[in-house]
Parts: sequence; structure tokens; C-alpha cells
Amino acid sequence: DTMRERGTPFVGLLYAGLALTTRGTRVIEFNARFGDPETQVVLARLESPLGQVLLAAATGTLGALPPLAWREGAAVTVVIASRGYPENPVTGDLIEGLDAAGGVEGVTVLHAGTRATADGIVTAGGRALSITARGKSLGEARNRAYEAIDLISIEGAHHRSDIALRATLDEQELAQK
Repeated sequence: DTMRERGTPFVGLLYAGLALTTRGTRVIEFNARFGDPETQVVLARLESPLGQVLLAAATGTLGALPPLAWREGAAVTVVIASRGYPENPVTGDLIEGLDAAGGVEGVTVLHAGTRATADGIVTAGGRALSITARGKSLGEARNRAYEAIDLISIEGAHHRSDIALRATLDEQELAQK
């Protein structure tokens, strides 16, 4: 409201980084850009044309668009970080298994901190890859993401092994009731 009152209304994308804690939802950050890696998992399910949505946001015509359309199912994204991340990420480590990982059903391998060399694809930053997987359920999407990760080899790289774990367990518990 303050920006609008000053004659400069906010137009565009507003990203809210939130954390669910035992004391409730907490705001981590606000940005006028997409979040990384949060966006990868959202866009994996977005069926509406992103360019059309962004143009409408920039021109103030979002109200003229139909509601966003979403693909059925669930999506999970897991980041593979380079050796030494976050303090001192090592660059130049060869990345192997990308084709095999990309061949897992429902998986998209997204490059971030990588570069092409004569020897192949190597690390070039901290967050090297995002592995995004879609599935009929959260559990299926999670399993596909980690199946793809197991096919990728980067010396000293690491990733979280608990992404979507709690929600997957909750999903399984609900299915048994």
C-alpha cells in the first residue's frame, strides 16, 4: 500500500521465503525474483504458459488471465552441491551420469554451477545441479529424484537425503487409513 500511495505500485513477482517452525510460520526473506531451488519444483507442475503469466504480472493484467493450471501429481527438487560448499566450493570436478539421471522417468536435470569443458561437464559453483522429479504421488516423485541422484557421480559432492521425507511419510500414513 505504501508503494502505491507514493505513486510507485509494486508490479511483478514477489517471492516470500518462509520456514515452518514449532512456533509457527516465520518469514526468512522477501525477494522480487523467483527463489532457488524453490522455483524448480513449482514450475515442474505449472501447466499455464509462464511467459504469458509473467507478461501479465509486468503489465498489471493478471486479473484478465484464467486461473493458473497445474499438472496432476507432485514434484520434488533436490540440489547436488559441489565439494566444499558452502564455504569453499571446489570447481572443475567432472560430473558423470547426467544422461542416465535424465533418463529416469519424470526427472529433469537442471544445471546451475556447471560448465562444459573438453573433458565433459564439470562443477563451476556451489549448487551444481538441481534434480527435479515429478510423480503421481510425493513418494513417487521423491523416489525418482533420489534414483537419478544415485546415477550421478561428482567427487565429494553432497546433497540432503531428507527432502520431502516427512511429507512422504505423512502421505503413506494417510493412504493406510
